[in-house]
Amino acid sequence: MILLDHPFLVFTCSFLLLSLATFAGATVLTRWRRLDPAIRSDFGTILATTLTLNGLIIGFTFSMAIGRYEQRKNNEEVEANAIGTEYLRADLMTTPDAAAKVRALLEEYVRQRVLYYLADDDNEMRQNMSRTSALQKELWAAVRSSAAAQPTVISALAVAGMNDVLNSQGYTQASWWNRIPTSAWILMAAIAVISHVLVGYGTRNAKSEHLLLMVLPLVVSISFLLIADIDSPRSGIIRVIPQNLMSLSQSMQVR
Repeated sequence: MILLDHPFLVFTCSFLLLSLATFAGATVLTRWRRLDPAIRSDFGTILATTLTLNGLIIGFTFSMAIGRYEQRKNNEEVEANAIGTEYLRADLMTTPDAAAKVRALLEEYVRQRVLYYLADDDNEMRQNMSRTSALQKELWAAVRSSAAAQPTVISALAVAGMNDVLNSQGYTQASWWNRIPTSAWILMAAIAVISHVLVGYGTRNAKSEHLLLMVLPLVVSISFLLIADIDSPRSGIIRVIPQNLMSLSQSMQVR
């Protein structure tokens, strides 16, 4: 869903929806059927259970988002290590010209990988992916031709290192696609709406407590905002900064 790529839009929509659900419970349901004082105790048990379940699901979903965020951070570190190792292994190439070519390609490749993490525009992303794919083909062709010219155990290390570079990019891409399922968002929102309807229905005086009724929708909406922000790789405030790749790029330039 496109909505989930915009955390502040998630916050706005969820706050409006949950506020509406609360006031629907406080006005529509109470007009249709007043809460009998004799069953208020049982209703309180049901309300507490529903709110607890809602809180647990939000907590589990937040944990899922954190796990995916940590995975993206770890893959960035793994990718930087793989590229740095291959940059050093370029010395094992059969000729100095081949080594220089691989190093030059890796320097450009690292710049493209940094841009991948920082890109916001879809056009920029497509260009970056196209350029990255082209560089990968050039890098693989360079090490393959060198190893084919003089197949030795030493040259095989350069081929294995390049394989790690290409694989690490695939793992990174997979982790960025690994988002919280839309169905999980829908179920979490449904339980939140039901719990807010019950909160509104259980209020004794909606007119005097209308500001108090806004507290729970606000808190839950902020939770949704935080989850969406962490789960979205390119939107919001909390993003993976490619510190390892940027540091590697700087060290390559110094060398």
